[in-house]
Amino acid sequence: MNSAETIDRLLREHGRTYADEAGIALRDEPAPLYQLLVLTVLCSVRIKADIATAAARELFAAGLRTPRAMADSAWQARVDAFGRAHYVRYDESTATALGKGAALVVDRYHGDLRRLREEAAGDAEELRRLLREVPRIGPVGSGIFCREVQVVWPELRPFFDERSLAAAGRLGLPHTPAGLARHVPPEDLARLAAALVRVSLSKERPRTVSR
Repeated sequence: MNSAETIDRLLREHGRTYADEAGIALRDEPAPLYQLLVLTVLCSVRIKADIATAAARELFAAGLRTPRAMADSAWQARVDAFGRAHYVRYDESTATALGKGAALVVDRYHGDLRRLREEAAGDAEELRRLLREVPRIGPVGSGIFCREVQVVWPELRPFFDERSLAAAGRLGLPHTPAGLARHVPPEDLARLAAALVRVSLSKERPRTVSR
């Protein structure tokens, strides 16, 4: 199976973004961008991705879809949402981190992460640095946010984080962002990045995709 066939199968079988799984209709607007930030925080600990996305859905179902709503919510309400999603072990610390992060977004960016984008001025590394100022988000989390948000922030394209590039290499695919980008249209880059991550996290060995 050549690279084009492998990528086609990846997109077909695994090409659902984590934002989509969490029920986020991603647009370049304040609420969905903040929801992606919440998902990023939830994914930034050692916990299964499906539990993290389930926790995001529970928070959003509870009305915590904006930084103001999150900042004004009770800490226990966040913990309870995590309990419904079986997001345990990190529930209390993550509930605290979400409250502090929401306050930061409200105070510094007036609730609108497009202001963070403007501050980064098209520099992906600066964007990642600013994201790391949000409680709980580190290098891995900033990569998660960027690989998903490239759908609506095209200046980041092509963005593949370390995990997705490593998975591409194990599959015999180009393992640079530019190399991978030659095989898909711009609108599919986030889907391909997510597919590579999903395969890397699968209990199956990544090479089975290329059979």
